[in-house]
Amino acid sequence: MKILVIHGPNLNVLGKRDKAIYGDKALAEIDSLLKKRAETLKAEVMTFQSNSEGTLVDFIQEQSDSADGIIINPGALTHYGYSLRDALADTRLPVVEVHLSNIYAREEWRAKSVIAPIARGQISGLGWRGYIAALESLIAELKGADEKKIKK
Repeated sequence: MKILVIHGPNLNVLGKRDKAIYGDKALAEIDSLLKKRAETLKAEVMTFQSNSEGTLVDFIQEQSDSADGIIINPGALTHYGYSLRDALADTRLPVVEVHLSNIYAREEWRAKSVIAPIARGQISGLGWRGYIAALESLIAELKGADEKKIKK
């Protein structure tokens, strides 16, 4: 089982950004924790970060055929990244949207997500642990789908 974990704009500077909002873990640390947890769940995680929407779309289009699900923190593209949204929807894969901060407790404009309507769910405000929760939930869902296929 392979899960794509996609990080959008400005997430490459985690650990340096406003730590009160985004925490003190660098992106490499979060990716490492995800890969370790995936290994214990008998899954593979492929991580990717870009500050460019087009590069994120290219990655999704190139990698989705070999993936079983997607976890994405779209960063600011959450609110206006329609080509990103369309690329995610086109994969027909289960998507979980993650945000380090609680986007509903911040500026009003942050509460609108163009990704949420095509996502299985959204985890917001749990810091880096939200990624782990998304991974565990997505893998459980995918394993459940596999179990249903076996029972038929």
